[in-house]
Amino acid sequence: MKQLTWDSQSYRLDGKPLFLVSGEFHYFRVPREDWERRLQLFRESGGNCVATYVPWGLHEPSEGDFRFGDIPQRDLTGFLELCKQMELHVICRPGPFQYSELRYAGLPQWLCDGYPQIRACTAQGKLMEAFSVSYLHPLFLEKTRRWFGQVCPILGAYTQEKGGPIAFAQFDNELMGIHDWFGGWDCNRETMGFGREDGRFPRFLRERYGQVERLNQLYHTAYSSFAQVLPFPDKPRADWEQLRLKDYQDFYFSTIAEYAEILVGWFEELGLRCQYMHNSATPPMNAYFRETVERLGSRFLLGSDHYYNLHMDWDQNNPTPKYATKIFYSNEQLRLMGYPPTVCELPGGSPAEWPPITPVDLKCCYLTNTALGMKGSNYYIFTGGPNPERLGSNGDSYDYNASISETGEIRPTYQAQKEFGSFLRENAWMAAAHMESDFYIGLDWEQCRGEHYAGPGDERGLGNLEAWTFHRKGMVISGLCASYVPEYVDLEQPLPLDGKPLFIAASLCMRRSIQENLLSFVEAGGHLILAPAVPVLDEAYQPCTLLLEYLGSPELRPCTPGCPRVTVGGIRNIQTEALFGCAVLPEGARPLGVEEETGMTAAWRLDKPSGGAVTWLGLRWFHKKNAHLELMRFLCGREPAVSCDNPNVWAVLRTDGTRRMLFLLNLFTSDLHARLRLSTGEALERTVPAMTVLPVEV
Repeated sequence: MKQLTWDSQSYRLDGKPLFLVSGEFHYFRVPREDWERRLQLFRESGGNCVATYVPWGLHEPSEGDFRFGDIPQRDLTGFLELCKQMELHVICRPGPFQYSELRYAGLPQWLCDGYPQIRACTAQGKLMEAFSVSYLHPLFLEKTRRWFGQVCPILGAYTQEKGGPIAFAQFDNELMGIHDWFGGWDCNRETMGFGREDGRFPRFLRERYGQVERLNQLYHTAYSSFAQVLPFPDKPRADWEQLRLKDYQDFYFSTIAEYAEILVGWFEELGLRCQYMHNSATPPMNAYFRETVERLGSRFLLGSDHYYNLHMDWDQNNPTPKYATKIFYSNEQLRLMGYPPTVCELPGGSPAEWPPITPVDLKCCYLTNTALGMKGSNYYIFTGGPNPERLGSNGDSYDYNASISETGEIRPTYQAQKEFGSFLRENAWMAAAHMESDFYIGLDWEQCRGEHYAGPGDERGLGNLEAWTFHRKGMVISGLCASYVPEYVDLEQPLPLDGKPLFIAASLCMRRSIQENLLSFVEAGGHLILAPAVPVLDEAYQPCTLLLEYLGSPELRPCTPGCPRVTVGGIRNIQTEALFGCAVLPEGARPLGVEEETGMTAAWRLDKPSGGAVTWLGLRWFHKKNAHLELMRFLCGREPAVSCDNPNVWAVLRTDGTRRMLFLLNLFTSDLHARLRLSTGEALERTVPAMTVLPVEV
């Protein structure tokens, strides 16, 4: 078979860029006699790869009793042979966790019921749900190693390097999700080593702080050894309590990286040598894998799951602007990690029969993901069938409302996938395309890792979580509505100097190295736009005022008039969720805005002798008003690549340097008309139907 590989820009087939179009196809659920017909339907829809779990609980129904090929539902090698014959690449997912609505998340019942000591625990010592396991518990690792010893040699015989179809092996499934959803970060005492000098958590603290006296100084404690430190279980109030939560989370993420490295090591040791991948359970979890990415290096590819409707309580039941902004930051994070943005689980159906999954919604979802950078995808699921051996957790059927039903019926959603596949084939050049952006947004990874702790925030500035919310719901959405497309940059890496401004939603704390990087950026001629305050703490929540001092130590304070009226750049009465004022401007700064009731300066610009500039803005807004559009245009100070007169139609331009595709996104329930002008001078008008992404080659 041809070799499927990847680089930071795209997937490649024998070196030629292509879109990865995979579909979830469970050999153990789809009737054996219909494998070939359904795989052929998938190929005809544009697919070039299939993904399947290899359920531990199915293949080891009782401890030590391994079964492969005794019944059609366990005919793993037969499925791999057929994929090879049909020249379909395979992503195999041997676990140990599966989820996929299997009982015990795919783990064997004998394991979960017979060995309760392997279960994950809350900070208070309470056991989590029965199938939520502590990944690094020695007994769980022992049982997993034995399972891998059986399944990896089978899979290893079918890898690309041996002429087989397996291009990727995924270790585990949606790591951390099982803990996050059912009790928080795992605090199993045996796994984490609480109370032992050689335990994992004490070793982590020793590596971070060196001496326990340093930890005591920061924690406001009086421990005599690192072994005495336990996760902090209470609701945090002060900065040092926030630091304890941050430390434990960083430690927990390091255990995930350790676990991933162990599993990959076993893959290789036991003959399963190929490319490795994993799926982040949701876009907010992408940043949780930075330690794993660093630990595994070039052997590893991270993707994310991008659902919009799994049941009635989902954030949205069809693609919406809120969904699109999640997709945007998810794909941008994956790109900054060095990957072609990949959606490991892209909706192909839903486990709930209501609300429905419709062809219009699916096609809109697929093109939204493509417009915002997706280079690889996996329909979850493409087709289903009956759960074997009574292993289903939500019924005997796993139809999933997929485009090919449990019985093999072709549903209307199949046409949406077929049309999407045709679009990708006809525009294969886009596999190597990038987005044309109008401004940069700085990504501080600490902000997007703060779902479980807010980070310090007070009258001096925002906490990390508040800043991350402002970043997404203010800067990103206002930019897109104003026709200015943002592009993420990693604030810990060298920053681009091409004339585009760099926006930062700043929290109270910012890593010292990032503050130094921003100073270098401005000194090299860059334009930094900082809102709503200036950081004064470092990553350990200790004083760090490099950036503040560079700006001349402006005196910033909360501005809380009864009914604020803020004018910036001549734009009057801009609505804001929080407001900071500047009582004393830096020397040489010129005011750009004012809060009219108090007279405090709400924005200023400081031009540096180097040619760089800093614009400070005391506003934190959520996009609501046309004034926010005008504010973004004022701050960017340049024409966008594409101007659109309808703020409800988002225009995204992708190019490979020779050809360009303009995507017009209407994620609302009415048709919308838009007049557009490209920076090249070309003008066009389009009516974009409701819930449609309209591609236009320009």
